[in-house]
Amino acid sequence: MPCYRCGARQVDPDRGESPWKRGVRADHQVLICPACQSTVDWSAELDQCPVCSSVHLVRRLGEVECRDCGDVREPSPAAAGVSPISGVSPDASSASAGGDTGFGETPGLAEEVELALARVLGRGKPARIG
Repeated sequence: MPCYRCGARQVDPDRGESPWKRGVRADHQVLICPACQSTVDWSAELDQCPVCSSVHLVRRLGEVECRDCGDVREPSPAAAGVSPISGVSPDASSASAGGDTGFGETPGLAEEVELALARVLGRGKPARIG
């Protein structure tokens, strides 16, 4: 999953805690890269807990949980049409990835993965599908 602000992709981390932060935006889990953490007030753009106003939220198994107070809620239906990725509409991200592939997917990721697998597995350039 890329950084929701700049699109940078996370690389294999060094040992220890990851410098990347997670949060929930528009009721979807997002990652924030170290560069964006230092340049903008990234926490102001995240969803807040309705009980304690914390931004330490986690999205999993169809619910949003506050890591500070433990409040658990279902995602709001109004957030379904909102993209958590800055500058990318939900329609643009799924259309450029070749269909209904998932919310907030980075355009071109499927093609990048396909080429990397072909390179690693020693196959020729894969045939274009579609």
